[in-house]
Amino acid sequence: MDNRSTQKQEPWQWEEAHWRKLVNQVRAGRSYRPKTWKNGARCAFALSFDSDHETNELRDGGTSIGRMAWGEYGTRVGVPRILKLLARHSVPATFYVPAVAALLHEDEQRRVIAEGHEIGIHGWIHELNSVLPYEAERDLMMRAAATLEKITGVRPVGLRTPSWDFSPNTLRIEKEMGLLYDSSLMADEDCYELLLDGAPTGIVELPVEWVRDDAVYFMMHRFQSLRPHTAPEAVFNIFKREFEAAYEEGGIFQLTTHPHISGYRSRIWIIEELIRLAKAKGDVWFATHADVAAFARDNAA
Repeated sequence: MDNRSTQKQEPWQWEEAHWRKLVNQVRAGRSYRPKTWKNGARCAFALSFDSDHETNELRDGGTSIGRMAWGEYGTRVGVPRILKLLARHSVPATFYVPAVAALLHEDEQRRVIAEGHEIGIHGWIHELNSVLPYEAERDLMMRAAATLEKITGVRPVGLRTPSWDFSPNTLRIEKEMGLLYDSSLMADEDCYELLLDGAPTGIVELPVEWVRDDAVYFMMHRFQSLRPHTAPEAVFNIFKREFEAAYEEGGIFQLTTHPHISGYRSRIWIIEELIRLAKAKGDVWFATHADVAAFARDNAA
Protein backbone atom coordinates (compact mmCIF):
# COMPACT_ATOMS: atom_id res chain seq x y z
CA MET A 1 0.00 0.00 0.00
CA ASP A 2 1.58 3.32 -1.05
CA ASN A 3 1.14 6.68 0.66
CA ARG A 4 -1.17 7.99 -2.04
CA SER A 5 -3.67 5.20 -1.50
CA THR A 6 -3.59 5.50 2.30
CA GLN A 7 -4.17 9.25 2.11
CA LYS A 8 -7.49 8.53 0.44
CA GLN A 9 -8.53 6.10 3.17
CA GLU A 10 -9.95 6.55 6.62
CA PRO A 11 -7.67 5.26 9.40
CA TRP A 12 -10.03 2.37 10.06
CA GLN A 13 -9.43 1.24 6.47
CA TRP A 14 -5.65 1.07 6.80
CA GLU A 15 -3.93 -2.29 6.47
CA GLU A 16 -2.17 -3.59 9.56
CA ALA A 17 1.27 -3.16 8.02
CA HIS A 18 0.61 0.56 7.55
CA TRP A 19 -0.54 1.40 11.07
CA ARG A 20 2.17 -0.77 12.57
CA LYS A 21 4.77 1.14 10.54
CA LEU A 22 3.43 4.47 11.80
CA VAL A 23 3.50 3.34 15.42
CA ASN A 24 6.97 1.82 15.19
CA GLN A 25 8.79 4.80 13.65
CA VAL A 26 10.00 6.03 17.04
CA ARG A 27 9.49 3.89 20.13
CA ALA A 28 10.76 3.49 23.67
CA GLY A 29 13.48 0.89 24.11
CA ARG A 30 15.18 -0.28 27.27
CA SER A 31 14.62 1.66 30.45
CA TYR A 32 17.46 3.61 32.01
CA ARG A 33 16.55 3.74 35.70
CA PRO A 34 19.55 3.43 38.04
CA LYS A 35 19.18 1.82 41.45
CA THR A 36 20.35 5.07 42.98
CA TRP A 37 21.34 8.41 41.55
CA LYS A 38 24.68 10.19 41.88
CA ASN A 39 26.26 9.96 45.34
CA GLY A 40 23.50 7.60 46.45
CA ALA A 41 20.67 10.09 45.94
CA ARG A 42 17.18 8.69 45.89
CA CYS A 43 15.78 11.06 43.25
CA ALA A 44 17.05 13.22 40.39
CA PHE A 45 15.69 16.78 40.13
CA ALA A 46 15.98 18.30 36.63
CA LEU A 47 14.72 21.83 35.99
CA SER A 48 14.44 23.18 32.47
CA PHE A 49 13.55 26.57 31.04
CA ASP A 50 12.49 27.04 27.42
CA SER A 51 13.81 30.51 26.57
CA ASP A 52 11.58 31.07 23.54
CA HIS A 53 11.44 34.86 23.93
CA GLU A 54 10.37 36.63 20.71
CA THR A 55 10.31 33.43 18.63
CA ASN A 56 6.87 32.50 19.97
CA GLU A 57 5.55 35.28 17.75
CA LEU A 58 8.08 35.05 14.91
CA ARG A 59 7.68 31.31 14.31
CA ASP A 60 4.34 31.67 12.52
CA GLY A 61 5.25 34.86 10.69
CA GLY A 62 3.69 37.03 13.38
CA THR A 63 4.53 40.70 13.65
CA SER A 64 2.69 41.66 16.85
CA ILE A 65 4.80 44.18 18.74
CA GLY A 66 2.82 43.38 21.89
CA ARG A 67 3.58 39.67 21.79
CA MET A 68 7.24 40.30 20.98
CA ALA A 69 7.36 42.59 24.02
CA TRP A 70 6.00 39.69 26.05
CA GLY A 71 8.87 37.59 24.72
CA GLU A 72 11.27 40.37 25.59
CA TYR A 73 10.03 40.20 29.18
CA GLY A 74 11.40 36.67 29.25
CA THR A 75 14.94 37.84 28.57
CA ARG A 76 14.77 41.23 30.31
CA VAL A 77 13.14 40.08 33.58
CA GLY A 78 12.40 36.34 33.57
CA VAL A 79 15.84 34.86 32.90
CA PRO A 80 17.72 37.20 35.28
CA ARG A 81 15.18 36.44 38.02
CA ILE A 82 15.49 32.70 37.39
CA LEU A 83 19.31 32.80 37.35
CA LYS A 84 19.32 34.72 40.62
CA LEU A 85 17.06 32.10 42.19
CA LEU A 86 19.20 29.20 40.92
CA ALA A 87 22.37 30.89 42.19
CA ARG A 88 20.82 31.46 45.60
CA HIS A 89 20.14 27.74 45.95
CA SER A 90 23.19 26.49 43.98
CA VAL A 91 20.97 24.51 41.62
CA PRO A 92 21.99 23.79 38.00
CA ALA A 93 19.39 23.80 35.23
CA THR A 94 19.00 23.39 31.48
CA PHE A 95 17.90 26.20 29.16
CA TYR A 96 16.55 25.29 25.71
CA VAL A 97 17.06 28.21 23.35
CA PRO A 98 15.96 28.72 19.73
CA ALA A 99 18.91 29.96 17.68
CA VAL A 100 17.12 33.19 16.75
CA ALA A 101 16.50 33.94 20.44
CA ALA A 102 20.17 33.21 21.13
CA LEU A 103 21.26 35.60 18.38
CA LEU A 104 18.96 38.30 19.73
CA HIS A 105 20.32 37.86 23.27
CA GLU A 106 23.87 36.57 23.03
CA ASP A 107 24.99 37.91 26.41
CA GLU A 108 22.18 36.00 28.10
CA GLN A 109 23.42 32.71 26.69
CA ARG A 110 27.00 33.40 27.73
CA ARG A 111 25.81 34.23 31.24
CA VAL A 112 23.78 31.01 31.46
CA ILE A 113 26.85 28.94 30.57
CA ALA A 114 29.18 30.98 32.80
CA GLU A 115 26.91 30.30 35.79
CA GLY A 116 27.18 26.54 35.29
CA HIS A 117 23.99 25.72 33.45
CA GLU A 118 23.36 23.79 30.24
CA ILE A 119 22.02 25.17 26.96
CA GLY A 120 20.22 22.76 24.65
CA ILE A 121 18.97 23.00 21.07
CA HIS A 122 15.41 24.27 20.65
CA GLY A 123 15.09 24.74 16.92
CA TRP A 124 16.05 27.70 14.76
CA ILE A 125 13.03 30.00 15.16
CA HIS A 126 10.82 27.68 17.25
CA GLU A 127 9.54 26.12 14.02
CA LEU A 128 7.37 23.00 13.95
CA ASN A 129 9.49 20.03 12.88
CA SER A 130 6.59 17.97 11.58
CA VAL A 131 5.76 20.40 8.75
CA LEU A 132 9.32 20.41 7.38
CA PRO A 133 10.92 18.16 4.75
CA TYR A 134 13.98 16.24 5.90
CA GLU A 135 16.49 18.58 4.23
CA ALA A 136 15.02 21.72 5.81
CA GLU A 137 14.69 20.20 9.28
CA ARG A 138 18.25 18.88 9.17
CA ASP A 139 19.64 22.21 7.99
CA LEU A 140 17.85 24.15 10.74
CA MET A 141 18.96 21.75 13.48
CA MET A 142 22.57 21.80 12.28
CA ARG A 143 22.58 25.59 12.04
CA ALA A 144 20.96 25.93 15.45
CA ALA A 145 23.59 23.72 17.09
CA ALA A 146 26.42 25.59 15.37
CA THR A 147 24.95 28.96 16.39
CA LEU A 148 24.66 27.99 20.05
CA GLU A 149 28.22 26.66 20.02
CA LYS A 150 29.56 29.82 18.38
CA ILE A 151 27.85 32.08 20.92
CA THR A 152 28.61 30.08 24.07
CA GLY A 153 31.74 28.15 23.18
CA VAL A 154 30.00 24.92 24.21
CA ARG A 155 28.61 22.35 21.77
CA PRO A 156 25.06 21.36 22.83
CA VAL A 157 24.50 17.65 23.42
CA GLY A 158 20.71 17.62 23.80
CA LEU A 159 17.64 18.67 21.87
CA ARG A 160 14.14 19.67 22.86
CA THR A 161 12.03 20.13 19.77
CA PRO A 162 9.94 23.31 19.73
CA SER A 163 6.49 22.55 21.14
CA TRP A 164 7.67 18.94 21.55
CA ASP A 165 6.85 18.49 17.86
CA PHE A 166 8.54 15.40 16.40
CA SER A 167 8.71 14.49 12.70
CA PRO A 168 9.47 11.06 11.21
CA ASN A 169 12.97 12.45 10.47
CA THR A 170 13.80 14.11 13.81
CA LEU A 171 15.39 11.12 15.51
CA ARG A 172 17.35 10.21 12.38
CA ILE A 173 18.79 13.74 12.34
CA GLU A 174 19.61 13.62 16.05
CA LYS A 175 21.51 10.40 15.43
CA GLU A 176 23.41 11.99 12.55
CA MET A 177 24.32 14.87 14.85
CA GLY A 178 25.66 12.50 17.51
CA LEU A 179 23.48 13.91 20.27
CA LEU A 180 23.50 12.39 23.74
CA TYR A 181 19.84 12.86 24.47
CA ASP A 182 16.43 14.16 23.47
CA SER A 183 13.82 15.70 25.77
CA SER A 184 10.66 15.95 23.67
CA LEU A 185 8.71 12.70 24.08
CA MET A 186 6.44 11.15 26.67
CA ALA A 187 6.59 7.35 26.61
CA ASP A 188 7.79 7.01 30.23
CA GLU A 189 8.72 8.90 33.38
CA ASP A 190 12.21 7.37 33.54
CA CYS A 191 14.91 7.82 30.93
CA TYR A 192 14.88 5.29 28.11
CA GLU A 193 16.70 4.51 24.88
CA LEU A 194 15.04 5.66 21.67
CA LEU A 195 14.39 3.13 18.93
CA LEU A 196 14.29 4.17 15.27
CA ASP A 197 12.27 1.74 13.15
CA GLY A 198 12.88 -0.87 15.84
CA ALA A 199 16.65 -0.40 16.06
CA PRO A 200 18.45 1.06 19.12
CA THR A 201 19.91 4.51 18.48
CA GLY A 202 22.02 5.02 21.61
CA ILE A 203 20.14 8.29 22.19
CA VAL A 204 18.63 8.75 25.65
CA GLU A 205 15.14 10.16 26.03
CA LEU A 206 14.61 12.29 29.14
CA PRO A 207 10.82 12.41 28.95
CA VAL A 208 8.64 15.45 29.35
CA GLU A 209 4.91 15.74 30.03
CA TRP A 210 2.32 18.49 29.70
CA VAL A 211 1.30 17.99 33.32
CA ARG A 212 4.82 19.17 34.28
CA ASP A 213 4.78 22.22 31.99
CA ASP A 214 3.75 25.70 33.10
CA ALA A 215 2.33 26.71 29.70
CA VAL A 216 -0.79 24.55 29.94
CA TYR A 217 -1.79 26.32 33.14
CA PHE A 218 -0.79 29.91 32.36
CA MET A 219 -0.24 30.46 28.61
CA MET A 220 -2.58 33.07 27.15
CA HIS A 221 -3.33 34.42 23.68
CA ARG A 222 -6.08 37.01 23.62
CA PHE A 223 -6.68 36.69 19.87
CA GLN A 224 -7.25 32.94 20.12
CA SER A 225 -9.30 30.68 22.36
CA LEU A 226 -6.26 30.17 24.57
CA ARG A 227 -7.00 31.70 27.94
CA PRO A 228 -6.22 29.23 30.70
CA HIS A 229 -5.72 30.42 34.21
CA THR A 230 -4.90 28.12 37.08
CA ALA A 231 -4.15 29.52 40.50
CA PRO A 232 -0.39 29.36 41.19
CA GLU A 233 -1.15 27.44 44.41
CA ALA A 234 -2.92 24.75 42.38
CA VAL A 235 -0.03 24.50 39.92
CA PHE A 236 2.42 24.18 42.79
CA ASN A 237 0.30 21.37 44.25
CA ILE A 238 0.40 19.47 40.93
CA PHE A 239 4.17 19.86 40.61
CA LYS A 240 4.65 19.01 44.28
CA ARG A 241 2.71 15.76 43.91
CA GLU A 242 4.75 14.88 40.81
CA PHE A 243 7.97 15.44 42.76
CA GLU A 244 6.83 13.50 45.81
CA ALA A 245 5.83 10.51 43.67
CA ALA A 246 9.13 10.64 41.78
CA TYR A 247 10.97 10.69 45.10
CA GLU A 248 9.05 7.71 46.47
CA GLU A 249 9.74 5.73 43.29
CA GLY A 250 13.41 6.68 43.11
CA GLY A 251 12.91 8.31 39.73
CA ILE A 252 13.28 11.69 38.05
CA PHE A 253 11.41 14.88 38.73
CA GLN A 254 11.63 16.77 35.43
CA LEU A 255 9.98 20.18 35.06
CA THR A 256 9.53 22.40 32.00
CA THR A 257 8.89 26.12 32.49
CA HIS A 258 9.28 29.31 30.46
CA PRO A 259 10.89 32.59 31.56
CA HIS A 260 8.07 34.62 29.99
CA ILE A 261 5.45 32.55 31.84
CA SER A 262 6.88 31.55 35.22
CA GLY A 263 9.26 34.48 35.56
CA TYR A 264 6.60 36.66 37.17
CA ARG A 265 6.58 37.69 40.84
CA SER A 266 3.40 35.75 41.52
CA ARG A 267 4.72 32.51 39.97
CA ILE A 268 8.48 32.29 40.50
CA TRP A 269 7.88 31.15 44.08
CA ILE A 270 6.56 27.84 42.71
CA ILE A 271 10.03 26.90 41.49
CA GLU A 272 11.69 28.09 44.67
CA GLU A 273 9.31 26.14 46.91
CA LEU A 274 9.91 22.99 44.88
CA ILE A 275 13.66 23.43 45.34
CA ARG A 276 13.21 23.92 49.08
CA LEU A 277 10.97 20.87 49.30
CA ALA A 278 13.53 18.74 47.46
CA LYS A 279 16.45 20.04 49.52
CA ALA A 280 14.59 19.22 52.72
CA LYS A 281 14.63 15.54 51.71
CA GLY A 282 18.41 15.50 51.97
CA ASP A 283 19.02 12.92 49.25
CA VAL A 284 17.95 14.58 46.01
CA TRP A 285 20.44 15.13 43.19
CA PHE A 286 20.00 18.46 41.36
CA ALA A 287 21.40 18.18 37.83
CA THR A 288 21.18 19.37 34.26
CA HIS A 289 19.28 17.28 31.75
CA ALA A 290 22.55 16.26 30.11
CA ASP A 291 23.97 15.01 33.41
CA VAL A 292 20.78 13.11 34.26
CA ALA A 293 20.65 11.47 30.82
CA ALA A 294 24.31 10.43 30.93
CA PHE A 295 24.11 9.06 34.47
CA ALA A 296 20.90 7.14 33.76
CA ARG A 297 22.41 5.57 30.63
CA ASP A 298 25.67 4.62 32.32
CA ASN A 299 24.17 3.30 35.57
CA ALA A 300 20.92 1.64 34.52
CA ALA A 301 20.02 -1.30 36.73
